[in-house]
Amino acid sequence: MPTIYLSPSTQEFNPYSGGGNEEYYMNLIADAMEPYLAASGIQFVRNTPDMNAASSIAASNSGNYDFHLALHSNASGANPGAVRGTEIFYYPTSESGKRFAEIAANNLRMIYPLPDMVKTVPTTSLGEVRRVRAPGVLIEFAYHDNPQDAQWIRDNINPIAQNVVLSLTEYFGIPFNYPQEVFTASIATRGGNVNVRYTPSYTGTVIGSIPNGAEVTVFAQVPEWSLVNYNGLVGYVNSSFIQF
Repeated sequence: MPTIYLSPSTQEFNPYSGGGNEEYYMNLIADAMEPYLAASGIQFVRNTPDMNAASSIAASNSGNYDFHLALHSNASGANPGAVRGTEIFYYPTSESGKRFAEIAANNLRMIYPLPDMVKTVPTTSLGEVRRVRAPGVLIEFAYHDNPQDAQWIRDNINPIAQNVVLSLTEYFGIPFNYPQEVFTASIATRGGNVNVRYTPSYTGTVIGSIPNGAEVTVFAQVPEWSLVNYNGLVGYVNSSFIQF
């Protein structure tokens, strides 16, 4: 299953209209994303507020990630408070980055109050798009110096988080699952291993196996299938092999 580097803004010096700052609210969105990521089988490593863009890029490039996702909000500079909109930045020659940006834009149009102002933007100037080794995008969810945009972010932390994880699942071609109660269980076979699959189907790609009797963590259950973690191997096992 995929692993992403999740990079919420570390820019505490960018104030929000009405109070708060960019680092605070982007980390709230990242916090809210974590249960949806786990329930959908997307593993992640996340930066910390004491890092900066350069150290976040270095940390991302030191690992083998399937995607780099930077979470930010914007400011209009010369016309503070006058601009609204969502912008999703990708590197011009990255087909993967462009594909995710388009998926994310389509989904964010469903929740941003001005859908015609959600757009994708190719860029070569943003380090978290240009300098990361994995395909990546930087999302500017709204303009934090605009009162309406700042309030929209405050009022929609969980819907934004859910929406972004939905886009990730579409990009990776896996099901989106709502967070469920996480529990431990055992694998019960007739003595052999059970296959772990990328998607909940017998036609899904086999990505590993788990031996009989092994303990697993169950993150989500869908009809006939369970999303499990076994020593870092995350994928779907037919629920008939799960012993509760």
